[in-house]
Amino acid sequence: MPTETFEFQVEARQLLQLMIHSVYSNKDVFLRELVSNASDALDKLRLEKLRHDSLDADVSDPHIDIDIDKDARTLTVRDNGIGMSYDEVGQLIGTIANSGTAKFLQELREAKDGAGVEGLIGQFGVGFYSGFMVADEVTLLTRHAGESQGTRWTSRGEGTYTLETVDDAPQGTSVTLHLKPADPENQLHDYTSPWKIREIIKRYSDFITWPIRMTPEGAAAADESDEAPEPETLNSMKALWARPRDEVSDDEYHELYKHVGHDWRDPLETIRLQAEGTFEYQALLFLPAHAPYDLFTRDYKRGVQLYVKRVLIMEDCEALLPPYLRFVKGVVDAADLSLNVSREILQQDRHIEMMRRRLTKKVLSTVKDMMTKQPDRYATFWREFGTVLKEGLVTDSENRDAILAVASFASTHHDTEQTTLKSYVERMKDGQEDIYYLTGESRQSIENSPHMEAFRDRGIEVLLLTDSVDEVWADAVGEYEGKKLRSVAKGRIDLDTEDADTPDDERKKQTEEYAGLLGWMKEQLDEDIKEVRLSSRLTVSPACVVSDAHDLTPALEQMYRAMGQEVSPAKRILELNPDHQLVKALNQAYKEREDRTELAETADLLHGLAVLAEGGQPKEPARFVKLMTDRLERAL
Repeated sequence: MPTETFEFQVEARQLLQLMIHSVYSNKDVFLRELVSNASDALDKLRLEKLRHDSLDADVSDPHIDIDIDKDARTLTVRDNGIGMSYDEVGQLIGTIANSGTAKFLQELREAKDGAGVEGLIGQFGVGFYSGFMVADEVTLLTRHAGESQGTRWTSRGEGTYTLETVDDAPQGTSVTLHLKPADPENQLHDYTSPWKIREIIKRYSDFITWPIRMTPEGAAAADESDEAPEPETLNSMKALWARPRDEVSDDEYHELYKHVGHDWRDPLETIRLQAEGTFEYQALLFLPAHAPYDLFTRDYKRGVQLYVKRVLIMEDCEALLPPYLRFVKGVVDAADLSLNVSREILQQDRHIEMMRRRLTKKVLSTVKDMMTKQPDRYATFWREFGTVLKEGLVTDSENRDAILAVASFASTHHDTEQTTLKSYVERMKDGQEDIYYLTGESRQSIENSPHMEAFRDRGIEVLLLTDSVDEVWADAVGEYEGKKLRSVAKGRIDLDTEDADTPDDERKKQTEEYAGLLGWMKEQLDEDIKEVRLSSRLTVSPACVVSDAHDLTPALEQMYRAMGQEVSPAKRILELNPDHQLVKALNQAYKEREDRTELAETADLLHGLAVLAEGGQPKEPARFVKLMTDRLERAL
């Protein structure tokens, strides 16, 4: 096949230009990214060989080589890992299939400080392109394990690249960088300097499982009669999780996290766990400082790396942590598992279940410690991962109490600070039996809801829940320390009778006074309304709609439909404020007029306004607008 020339994808060209024009102050990270890619390729080959023993591939000496040619000013990073086919090179290198690329480019342009810019390439899986920060031309030579032909890819980063097949390519991948001249003022170091290479490998890649080798300086010039010197291994290859805590620096832990988590930031928290006894394993887990952009997408890869006796078995073992802890990254190294395991076997393995329980409890206890000892760090954690952690309140009844203990919520008690359920209960008023909450799209919309009026007037605290999962978990949990969780937008709530068994005389008189109007409005709105009644939760607004105590709210109905479940819409309850002038006038007009055609329109308008006030939409928006327009026209 002849050499073919292709154009880069538009986003790839934009990314290349950003790399070439040196947006990164620390250009050393290019070597970290290339070594990390090489390490991944070796991991994948080991896994593929375990799964398919018949694979024709050499796994006798997996390693990474770094070759320097000072005269030609080239630096080559070579591995003998899984390699790529011709089609894979075109797909993985020529285009950027990652859906987050546009977001990456946006963040790259918006980052204002060096620390914020430095590692974005690793986060979005485009580390290969970082080579163009230091090179005028990049050549990639690769052969997929088990195939006979290799592929050469070459580009100067100017919008095009070439592809050609090669007959004598070794197994694995080599990336050769034709280096730019050194420019210390612009942080462009001399990457043909062996000491510089050693420094970068020690700083970023010392923990890599595979040996990273470099031929000593001057070896290439040795006479043919001389015995070739042994390559120098640059990294320690020591598993950080197996080393004593006092022998490992925080920086080393952070670099391991960046490698396994594909993140450029330091982790928020490092968690060590060592289990001994009948089943031994070691774990090193990390809580990220920021939620990944795709955390809530279907394609998000969750799970930690599973090792057996320091041999990587699975890159993303989902069985070791529940889905609501999918943001946790790290490694687990078990001593007694089989090297040939599958995801199906892991799901049924009792040892895996034991590890899952222990790891889950350890993560939750770590969050609890952060909450009590490091409130600022906890606040960061909850802001980034509180929404996903609350999923566990629905799916993990075993750890529900532990999750509730570390959960915090906005409430009317404070404008900015959040509260725990424990603190809420401690502040409850005398005679208050329930924990009140209201869900909505934002704090502002909830605080302005008509449902909040009586609670605000009486100084009763209400939890303000704005995440979509809040509707589900509050219903699933039901109560906390014997106190029921009650939505202020569901059921009958009479705050005037918190300490009494019966309503007062005034409420009885109002019920009798409005009985006719309530019955007539029920007939007029029968298609949409289950009941019309007087409200004790309104003090300013004329009306509101509420759900019956055991019915689904509109938000829950919408959520279930989005999940593909058929849900019949539940009729709501219309509550009227008997002390509002509009409701009083409506009642008076009902009693005095025989022709109630206009009153029926008023009833429709009142219902529509109540639906709008809670963020909903009238059933027939066009008709509602026409009725409102006609009324306004007559009023002028």
